Amino acid sequence: MTLESEVALIESEMLEVKSIFLAIVKLLKAFNITDPQLLPYGLKPHTRSVSWIVEQVITQQTKFHAAQLRLADVDINVPDTCLHDCILLKLDYKYYVNIKIHNVDGRHNKNDISAVEKLYTQYTVNADYRLIYACFPVKFQNVEISFVHEGVHVFSPQFLPIYVNPRNDKIQAFYHHTPILRTRTEFLRLLKDNSKSIVLQ
Repeated sequence: MTLESEVALIESEMLEVKSIFLAIVKLLKAFNITDPQLLPYGLKPHTRSVSWIVEQVITQQTKFHAAQLRLADVDINVPDTCLHDCILLKLDYKYYVNIKIHNVDGRHNKNDISAVEKLYTQYTVNADYRLIYACFPVKFQNVEISFVHEGVHVFSPQFLPIYVNPRNDKIQAFYHHTPILRTRTEFLRLLKDNSKSIVLQ
């Protein structure tokens, strides 16, 4: 597959996933993370403390509204060790999606995106595997989580700037970054060349 055809395929998949999750944002708008009486002084705005719950809300609501979103199904029964949090099924397509959230009122730092070994292995053994990250900006107010309208950002690990943190062998990047268009073969080579602590075969 040429670079142009690979880029066109991945970009079309990202547009489809973004469209689906923008619809979910409009449906959800906001929700309480817990009973406000339990946290009378509000929730500290640490993304890590609520990210798993918010991700569960997003994936389960996507499955619940699958028909409305014109999806055949949404597989949310994936092991915790998977790179993806859910699989969106539409016609003959499978969209493998990893959900990320970030606090819009927080600082924009580089984030651990994924373990290099997991990415390399999955992309090597499954030629049809193309992961899409869907990043949801959220706001915290007391115990309420609200989604930013039109705020879903999608990106492909294949087009990430490749910087591997030598301490944990994970790719680090800003969620919002300039994509570097490359082929799958080049992506795998860069993962292999930049992995410091793991010998990739």
